[in-house]
Amino acid sequence: MQIREILTLKSDAIHSIAPTDSVESAVAKLVSLGVGSLVVLKNGEMVGLLTERDVVQGMVKQGCDLKDAEVSTIMVTEPVVANADDSVDYARDVMTKSHIGHLPILDGNKLFGIISFHDVARACLKEANFENSLLKRYIKHWPEQG
Repeated sequence: MQIREILTLKSDAIHSIAPTDSVESAVAKLVSLGVGSLVVLKNGEMVGLLTERDVVQGMVKQGCDLKDAEVSTIMVTEPVVANADDSVDYARDVMTKSHIGHLPILDGNKLFGIISFHDVARACLKEANFENSLLKRYIKHWPEQG
């Protein structure tokens, strides 16, 4: 299964924020949208990624009062990315090894979407259930040896 297939099941919306926006507005947006990450866009180009984890880490680095800080001070400027044609297994492996929960997906050089580890887990379970049903069907029709 390719990452592209996961994105076809999700909304086309890419939730974003500007690097000069305040962390307070970013947190409000994360909460109101019920998402765990925002793509940071400048002039339509991805310049970073901001996750809930980045906010918490920023609180440790800069003190708990981040409301006036700019998103650019705590965002990840070079997030790990994947290609829409990469496999879901690749996404799972890179997300696990990099300890990340959100993965921006590119189609060529264009931002195509973003997937969460939850999206990847759901796709892997769906694929495992499908393979399981095929194996059960195969075993059910297994020729008897005499």
